[in-house]
Amino acid sequence: MRRTSPSGPQADGLQVALTVPGRVTVELDATAGSVVAVIGPNGAGKSSLVRALAGLVQAEGTAVLDGTDLLQLSARDRDVGMVFQGQLLFPHLSALDNVAFGPRSRGCPRREADARAQGLLDTFGVGDLGHRRPRELSGGQAQRVAIARALATQPRLLLLDEPFAGLDITVAMALRIELANHLATYDGIAILITHEAIDALTLADQVLVLDQGRVAQRGSPHEVAARPATDHVARLVGVNLLRDRTEDGEEFTTFSPRDVTVSLARPAGSARLQWHGPVASAQQHGDAVRLLIDTDPPLLADVTPQATAELGLAPGREVWLSVKATAVSRYSTATPDR
Repeated sequence: MRRTSPSGPQADGLQVALTVPGRVTVELDATAGSVVAVIGPNGAGKSSLVRALAGLVQAEGTAVLDGTDLLQLSARDRDVGMVFQGQLLFPHLSALDNVAFGPRSRGCPRREADARAQGLLDTFGVGDLGHRRPRELSGGQAQRVAIARALATQPRLLLLDEPFAGLDITVAMALRIELANHLATYDGIAILITHEAIDALTLADQVLVLDQGRVAQRGSPHEVAARPATDHVARLVGVNLLRDRTEDGEEFTTFSPRDVTVSLARPAGSARLQWHGPVASAQQHGDAVRLLIDTDPPLLADVTPQATAELGLAPGREVWLSVKATAVSRYSTATPDR
């Protein structure tokens, strides 16, 4: 999904340099038509960022959208649409009236607002449910209505705070496809908060990684996935990450769980990449069993179901891990925003 940015006075994009005291400090540039995925562990400051942009929490600095500093405006006057984790639909209004509420409150004639709302409900596959109240909708249907409501005012900035959280896997996948189709023609800017690597890889043009309230990494989805700079991102993309801090930043070593050899006895030889520890968990992962080993740092290893049974790889079992030097990738990066 790649879009051509529009030209003209509304093509300025978004330039953010803001701080929510005690929570998060972020610098971000995004062009019109782009989707920025913001990822990071719980408490990293992701929701604080989008709530500051929406005007729901106080922030210092600037957030300039198409030449206008959002932080100087009330929440009502910002050209922003927001989708919350829990939908937060008006319980006393129908789905159609929920979506039409924003345009109507901004002076749009009722017939025009209703037509716009119906069109968006149709786009997200719930056009025949416009008469239902939120309590009569499933979780996936309610989230579709919430996304339609956020888009109804035709905002220049769309904020999506974990829009697929809590949904069934099949429902989330269908909604992800529908949202991707819409964003492909959306000429505003979308900021997507997510805990899922698939969201960043399939929906976003740019990824911003937050850790402990700071930007730890930024780049394209491919760049971030290929060279993760935090443990959280490494886990999201399914690789092991070793980190060594240097004067200029950090040095990283990554390797796939597929390349980890698991044994009950210490491997012969003097390979430097060896670890010892108990199995913390064992879960089915495709056609393999993925082990989490309580080493320092904790590491993932993929083994066959047969090996799992033969070696008795249940939680608590002490094992040795080793990786060939040819299977690792090494890189270094400067540490951003510090």
